[in-house]
Amino acid sequence: MTNTLPRLKRRQFVQGVAGATLLPSVGLNPARATAEPAWTGETLTGNTFDLTIAPRTVNLTGRRRTATAINGSVPAPVLRWREGERVRLRVTNKLDETTSIHWHGIILPFRMDGVPEISYDGIQPGETFVYEFDVNQAGTYWYHSHSGFQEQTGMYGALIIDPAGEEPAPADREHVLVLSDWTDEDPDGIYHNLKRQAHYYNYNQRTFFDLIEDMRRRGLVDTLKARHMWNTMRMSSRDLSDVTGATYTFLLNGTPPAANWTGLFQPGETVKLRVINASAMTFFDVRIPGLEMTVVAADGQPVKPVPVDEFRIGVAETYDVLVRPQDERAFTIFAQALDRSGYARATLAPRAGMTAPVPAMDKRPERGMEAMGSMQAMGDHSGMKMDHKGGGMNMEMEPADHAEAEYGPSTAMRIDYPSTRLDDPGVGLPVDGRRCLSYADLEQLHAYPDQREPERELTLHLTGNMERYMWSFNGVEFSDAEPIRLRYGERLRINLHNDTMMDHPIHLHGMWSDLETGDGRLARKHTVIVKPGERLSYQVSADALGGWAYHCHLLYHMAAGMFREIRVEEGES
Repeated sequence: MTNTLPRLKRRQFVQGVAGATLLPSVGLNPARATAEPAWTGETLTGNTFDLTIAPRTVNLTGRRRTATAINGSVPAPVLRWREGERVRLRVTNKLDETTSIHWHGIILPFRMDGVPEISYDGIQPGETFVYEFDVNQAGTYWYHSHSGFQEQTGMYGALIIDPAGEEPAPADREHVLVLSDWTDEDPDGIYHNLKRQAHYYNYNQRTFFDLIEDMRRRGLVDTLKARHMWNTMRMSSRDLSDVTGATYTFLLNGTPPAANWTGLFQPGETVKLRVINASAMTFFDVRIPGLEMTVVAADGQPVKPVPVDEFRIGVAETYDVLVRPQDERAFTIFAQALDRSGYARATLAPRAGMTAPVPAMDKRPERGMEAMGSMQAMGDHSGMKMDHKGGGMNMEMEPADHAEAEYGPSTAMRIDYPSTRLDDPGVGLPVDGRRCLSYADLEQLHAYPDQREPERELTLHLTGNMERYMWSFNGVEFSDAEPIRLRYGERLRINLHNDTMMDHPIHLHGMWSDLETGDGRLARKHTVIVKPGERLSYQVSADALGGWAYHCHLLYHMAAGMFREIRVEEGES
């Protein structure tokens, strides 16, 4: 680990976390971060597209590295379609390995979905595959590789679909903001490091001085009880992100913070920001100091307007927000990583070259006992459950309602009474009274065509063993799991219980997830974040025949087993 500190300093220098005057020994020129811009800024429109996937050398951190580019761009070019039209995309593979493109959140025939071994065989080196399908929706989406770790190396891009009719949230101009996390390391090496030591990239672990401070604030008994619980689970209250700014540089439109991507506006205009989290592993908290944001769409679907100061965007989610800058001055778009190990940054300004102050990152969040509900820790052989309601610890001996497979090595803990916390914006939020978006705020703008009540329910537990870096559904990793079978045409409710201390963005391919946000309200999404110890439900219309991927969109969690195939078939389920 002797190279850890220089690597961290180099990342901070490029980000602008520490200025050149503070790190003269690093010897990097911040201009080098833009010496070879990775993003061309190109937008492709029409009905027929030619996309070429090939390696490309980029320089985002002061080091030259090889990225996986589409048409020479990282991120890939913005694709712009129109609802109601048919698109044809010829994708040519110039890599030395199989590749693929998945159209994230797009409703289409399963053979066009772009998932190797489920939708098709993938695109072999030197071959061209033609995707062709009708566009039956509008909004903000994205596309990315579904092969290996290519997404981590830059193979992702924005996908914007203009509505056939009126725009539900019109604006005078718009900007697409693609958030991502870049590493100079080989992603296979990152995965190997996590399997070997799950906390490899987490430098924010508790120390002896934290113990002393906890005892001062909470008292000796409560502090020791809390420490015992976390130790039993083999986790830390600071396990927020598996991969952090220790290796990541956080990008906005392929640009590191020091390079300051800028979007223009005229004072008095309404500006739409289409925000896409195309990162491999990073949740971002997004705000624009001095500007109120109005959320008008979630995952491409219009919602009733929600005014906010900040919103958390999980991996693979998209949000459209409107801002109305009145003054002729610059504003900083600030997207800090959930674990506060770094940030992405850009500027809204009336003229190029203007800047605004970059705020300090908020204090690092820490998991509290309220996230656990009543749980069982696998290391506690007495079967004791610890209930933390009302701030106390009540011991109960009721058996847990879990599948038999959840008692194996893939499951380090089980939560027997998960909580429904849709009005909770997430750990560490809100800060300083800022209004933060929560799922309870989301309500679909238009009614759905399928108003049936669910005919049946399917319950899945999100399970994992952080110490072994194993992730799964119901304690069964993908390699050992049977497909989940749905009956074509049925309406069902999927209940997700998160039995881990990590946030999981769960993505269902090919069908909408109509999230139940309370009081009979629904919000249509393609990716749903399940917080630690949380239970939530969404309704699904099984209206798409074929095989579909269903997985956690944290790239290394998916690789480690939190993945299933869903098969929608004619006849009985």
